[in-house]
Amino acid sequence: MTQSKLFIQTYGCQMNEYDSDKMSDVLKASHSLELTNKPEDADVLLLNTCSIREKAQEKLFSQLGRWRKLKEKNPEIVIGVGGCVASQEGNLILKRAPYVDMIFGPQTLHRLPILLDQVNSKKDSSIDISFPEIEKFDHLPKPSVSNVSAYVTIMEGCSKYCTFCVVPYTRGEEISRPFNDIIDEVSILASQGVKEVNLLGQNVNAYRGSMDDGEIADLALLISIVSEIDGIERIRFTTSHPVEFSDRLIDVYAEVPELVSHIHLPIQSGSDKILNLMKRGHTALEYKSKIKRLREIRPNISISSDFIIGFPGETDEDFTHTMNLIREIKFDKSFSFIYSQRPGTPASTFVDDTELTLKKERLAILQNEIDLYTDEISKSMVGSIQKVLIEGFNNKGSDLYGKTENMRNTHVEGGSELIGQIVNVEITSARNNSLIGKVLN
Repeated sequence: MTQSKLFIQTYGCQMNEYDSDKMSDVLKASHSLELTNKPEDADVLLLNTCSIREKAQEKLFSQLGRWRKLKEKNPEIVIGVGGCVASQEGNLILKRAPYVDMIFGPQTLHRLPILLDQVNSKKDSSIDISFPEIEKFDHLPKPSVSNVSAYVTIMEGCSKYCTFCVVPYTRGEEISRPFNDIIDEVSILASQGVKEVNLLGQNVNAYRGSMDDGEIADLALLISIVSEIDGIERIRFTTSHPVEFSDRLIDVYAEVPELVSHIHLPIQSGSDKILNLMKRGHTALEYKSKIKRLREIRPNISISSDFIIGFPGETDEDFTHTMNLIREIKFDKSFSFIYSQRPGTPASTFVDDTELTLKKERLAILQNEIDLYTDEISKSMVGSIQKVLIEGFNNKGSDLYGKTENMRNTHVEGGSELIGQIVNVEITSARNNSLIGKVLN
């Protein structure tokens, strides 16, 4: 069977986006499949799943139900499910959706060409949800991008085993890529015009990569060396865990100007009791101490975080501690969700006796408070000069858009010669979700 078009639907975080790009790369190299943005035009449909957020399974089977209709019209279409839900629920997916042809985990996406060949040859479902550690990076094509910003995965998995989290069970324990492999990938991206790299990992600051001399590099060293690569002008990393947000890593903010003044550092709760139940391994005071040190080095650094509301055992007092933490730190943004059980996690056995209506009330209070700080910070940027990485023209094709270091979408007038450049922009006004500015010569 000849297949020419590939469609990928991605749910989840930046690592899932990175993995989807690699799925496209391997199938283009092996089967000459070209991406399409229309599922009805595709010969191969891939769904890259995420099990972190609520109702992950429902989203999965809802999407598969829509694709089933396409397959009924054309039985030759190949449907594949990858990512964390696939790793966790492989056999269940086949049981509920027997028309699915391929199931693969985050660590086996590089085997997609083999799985596709198996499906084409025997017309039967192929499954590979094993954990071959870091093997996939040795079998991926050289990176190729057309954007000025790119993701680079530097490690996989997590060994923290927070009681609410499925990541250790769906992506395995922490495995770091060799130091030189990452440097080589970033160098290739820089040669293609990439100006900004975002170093990715489920617990990225636990990076411990082997070097050719037998020594082990931490994230601080990796950032320092990446900053020396010709063409790289901005460095980000996500997602961090407070326990391993070390003094050495904080010091890099004083040493490496290419490291942006923005950090996403999830805390989940401001209550020490809840943090202990979550098995986070730190207190609210320890978290605040790290932020204090960061702000001593970068006074205007933007801080975003994650919060889980309504974790089993959360009382009004616990929620008050969380709100007090938010008011003290004044987070720029947050990813905040009501707690939902994840099968197989320790927290799924905890007694959860808080009414859903109360959880929703708390979530609304928290989000409204952080929205105030987001708006306040945006308005405070009016009149300032910000470094903006220009990424391209907006949908109307009239104005350019780019991002500030603190992730504000910014719109300016200018020509195509600015695309891919970091320019000084005077911010003239702030909207709800973006900034307006003018480029300074």
